[in-house]
Amino acid sequence: MKKRLLIIDRDGTIIEEPPVDYQVDSLEKLEFVPGAITALSRTAELADRYLFMMASNQDGLGTASFPEETFHPAHNKMLRTLEGEGFKFDRQLIDPSMPEENSPNRKPGTGMFGEFIGNPEYNLEESVVIGDRLTDVKLAENLGCRAILLDRTGETRKALSEEQQNSDRIRVADSWGKIAEWLRVDSRCVTIQRKTRETDIRVTVDLDGRGPHGADTGLKFFDHMLDQIDHHSGCSLRVECKGDLEVDEHHTMEDTAIVIGQAVFQALGDKRGLARYGFALPMDECRAMVLLDFGGRADFIWDVEFTREYVGDTPTEMFSHFFKSLCHAMNCNLQISASGENNHHLIEAVFKGFARALGMAVKRDVFSGELPSSKGKL
Repeated sequence: MKKRLLIIDRDGTIIEEPPVDYQVDSLEKLEFVPGAITALSRTAELADRYLFMMASNQDGLGTASFPEETFHPAHNKMLRTLEGEGFKFDRQLIDPSMPEENSPNRKPGTGMFGEFIGNPEYNLEESVVIGDRLTDVKLAENLGCRAILLDRTGETRKALSEEQQNSDRIRVADSWGKIAEWLRVDSRCVTIQRKTRETDIRVTVDLDGRGPHGADTGLKFFDHMLDQIDHHSGCSLRVECKGDLEVDEHHTMEDTAIVIGQAVFQALGDKRGLARYGFALPMDECRAMVLLDFGGRADFIWDVEFTREYVGDTPTEMFSHFFKSLCHAMNCNLQISASGENNHHLIEAVFKGFARALGMAVKRDVFSGELPSSKGKL
């Protein structure tokens, strides 16, 4: 797996920035931003995913106005404090230029990151820049990374452009605790594209509900059912499928199930902190029970009887096959039973029940490293 960069600004993000001269040039001026030490300590567990980097503009460092001997004592104490809590930077990138010099190394310029740009060993698209200024957001955009803006007062976000405010690549946090949580769950969004002679499918699943929404498979009632998963699970699901509906509905529904299942399975990651299990619900005169276990073994039980050949434009015989294909692609145990008179309500209860079961099972304690298994492996 390609490693990502976690690029963190220093002044105003990790440590407080003095409001007068903006220089942390003595031990007396060293003060950590609230929550930074705890959050970075928790983030240290992500060292297998990220290369931890500090990137900082230090105006005039090494000149008479900011001698290096006044910089290093406080800087080194900051590093030792973080290391004492388990967090250590892999790289420190510090640019000493003044703003009027227009140095390409000065953030938001990317000059300091030359070895990473275009390097196939690193995934810049999923890398993250954390900072408290708009220049940090701009740096992320220039590098093609995601951005997390730490805005403790609520004022900085107001200066974001409308496009930036609506971008799913930029998040605004009011605390380090929220940043730590986001970093730990950031890997649970997966997009898979699968093309065969029969179907061309693109699926995006975000188990934490921050991704795109909607379904377009060419089968309107099937789209309506997929929307139930999106709305009732707390996850985000976007499905686009162009299938050979001129033949029949089989390939479209089967392949959609396979790709959704593969995306969910990948998004689960190592399953640490996962709730694992998950729901029964009524819908009008119908009731559905859906039992789900992401235990790593695939087994499927279906007990639902329909009295109509079609609901809308979707054949009822394909619903069992859809969930069976989904079950095997997710590598889970899935048991579904439902009863009722109205076939529309019956299958909608099943999809809603599955959505609730999925939502329960994928919930995660982001600060737990435990696997929900006595075997120690899922």
